[in-house]
Amino acid sequence: MTQRSRELCSCPASILMDVLSGPWTMYILWVLSTSGATRFGALKRRIEGISTKMLTERLRMLEQEGIVYRHYEPTVPPQVTYGLTERAQELVAILDQLNALAQRWYGQEKAQAG
Repeated sequence: MTQRSRELCSCPASILMDVLSGPWTMYILWVLSTSGATRFGALKRRIEGISTKMLTERLRMLEQEGIVYRHYEPTVPPQVTYGLTERAQELVAILDQLNALAQRWYGQEKAQAG
């Protein structure tokens, strides 16, 4: 979310939902919450179908929001690792609750269809 659009929206929940609802964002957060700090290449392999450009954009946005941290090691080749910040740890419990709800709602539909 841009600074300009934040100025237009006074609802903090709406701002947070805008940040979290971006493409691939929830999946990235889930992978980092279940795997811990992960190098960029491994993260890309875990998130099947995401382009390098999209992963880079999402990670930059999450880093700017203080949700993800980026650790750079100036080796050859460079090693870049991403992980969840303390701020993001507050989200993990909520994401777990959303996952449990999704499993009840949509896991149940699969079981009934099968």
